[in-house]
Amino acid sequence: MADISQKILLPETFQGVRDEISGQIGMMWELIKAPLIVPLLTLGVYICLAMSLMLFMERLYMGVVIILVKLFWKKPEKRYKYELLQEDLEMGSSNFPVVLIQIPMFNEKEVYKISIGAACGLSWPSDRLVIQVLDDSTDPAIKQMVEVECQRWASKGINITYQIRENRVGYKAGALKEGLKRSYVKHCEYVAIFDADFRPEPDYLRRAIPFLVHNPQIALVQGRWRFVNADECLLTRMQEMSLDYHFTVEQEVGSATHAFFGFNGTAGVWRIAAINEAGGWKDRTTVEDMDLAVRASLRGWKFLYLGDLQVKSELPSTFNAFRFQQHRWSCGPANLFRKMVMEIIRNKNVTVWKKVYVIYSFFFVRKIIAHMVTFSFYCVVLPLTILVPEVHVPIWGAVYIPSIITILNSVGTPRSIHLLFYWILFENVMSLHRTKATLIGLLEAGRANEWVVTEKLGDSASKKDANKNKTHTKGPAKRLGFFKLGNRMHTLELGFGVFLFFCGCYDFVHGKNNYFVYLFLQTFTFLITGFGYIGTIIPSS
Repeated sequence: MADISQKILLPETFQGVRDEISGQIGMMWELIKAPLIVPLLTLGVYICLAMSLMLFMERLYMGVVIILVKLFWKKPEKRYKYELLQEDLEMGSSNFPVVLIQIPMFNEKEVYKISIGAACGLSWPSDRLVIQVLDDSTDPAIKQMVEVECQRWASKGINITYQIRENRVGYKAGALKEGLKRSYVKHCEYVAIFDADFRPEPDYLRRAIPFLVHNPQIALVQGRWRFVNADECLLTRMQEMSLDYHFTVEQEVGSATHAFFGFNGTAGVWRIAAINEAGGWKDRTTVEDMDLAVRASLRGWKFLYLGDLQVKSELPSTFNAFRFQQHRWSCGPANLFRKMVMEIIRNKNVTVWKKVYVIYSFFFVRKIIAHMVTFSFYCVVLPLTILVPEVHVPIWGAVYIPSIITILNSVGTPRSIHLLFYWILFENVMSLHRTKATLIGLLEAGRANEWVVTEKLGDSASKKDANKNKTHTKGPAKRLGFFKLGNRMHTLELGFGVFLFFCGCYDFVHGKNNYFVYLFLQTFTFLITGFGYIGTIIPSS
């Protein structure tokens, strides 16, 4: 009987202890919720709503301006003096300016032939063109292949030079700066920059250079990126949607209203005199292109964006490569803002309105607020309000404003409108990394100057797409290491997926706003991203 009593009473004892602990935790929660949690969460809601309104007004402003630009603004050929350059029968090609082409590279095994071939195929008098391959590769075999390719084109009469450095000081900025120091560059007036995966059309220079020749106030002509692998997987399709908005709206609006925008680092032509006047290339941040653009603009130079001057390029098709790229693109602008905000305020060469545009619109809202509000509101504050029902989020802030912002963002890629809802969920996931990178840049923390070159697959991506119907062993699973799950897991995404799942379950049982529908979908997106499967999903056309 004593044994039976112990077996019966022991579980009851554990049950009592568990109930007591649960009761104590519940009492502590109630004690701190009213005086601490509710006020802090309410403050968080107000801050997020304020940031949402700032982003909404920015998107609305750009939406209105881009409509006016498309309907009423003059085309660039009408706004600026423009006349195609022609060879003279007597003078030959001497009326063409000497143009330098710079192609920075780093272990670009898959794409070096594409970029070099495209540069050598530009329709420009050969005696007025200098091609400079700036190879920072650390792999001796790749360096040899690139050098041999340059020698092959040189044997055909192309003025192409292969340049290497003893170290990678300054990364891309250091390579470009070193390239401009060469003696044979002194007689070049303009420099066109193409990253290793970019392939300009033959008429690129003939369409871009006349704007610089006939308009001495223009420092930069920027072309638009087009993507050869946008349909490879869902990851590349999501990137296309984001970047198309950037080029279709942000760059176009900046060019039309203030003759200023951020240089995209490639597919652009600079006036070398403007680079020198602005202080040359600097490696103080990971966005040397934006740094140069802001400094040149503060000295009164104008920029021109040509949306129909398109250059083919490649999107990162692995999630790790995309994450590193987004870290650089988010951390760099925030770090540059920290370094330049006072310089912009004190500048006397530009108008107050342009200063406001650069500081508030270009930097603060687009490069900082846009990342932070997406993550803090939709991945942290809104889910927490489900656990603290005393804090209310107005429907206009939770639903209406985000919906309008999303619709405005979708104008860049109409063909992907059916993927818009998933794009929202994916952007929320990426906002986690962008917010972290933005804070690192603002605080100039440890990874502020981290530079990881974006992996490029070149023609290998299209070859695998072509072959995947022929054999089952060459699909995305093998390329991404399908069975090496540990190499693809991302604990931060998985952690937030678990948190949102818990909030969704709580809302399903106790909530009144039906946020669980969104939370479960967002959980799913966090989890497939956390397990590294985002690059294996093929989107519908």
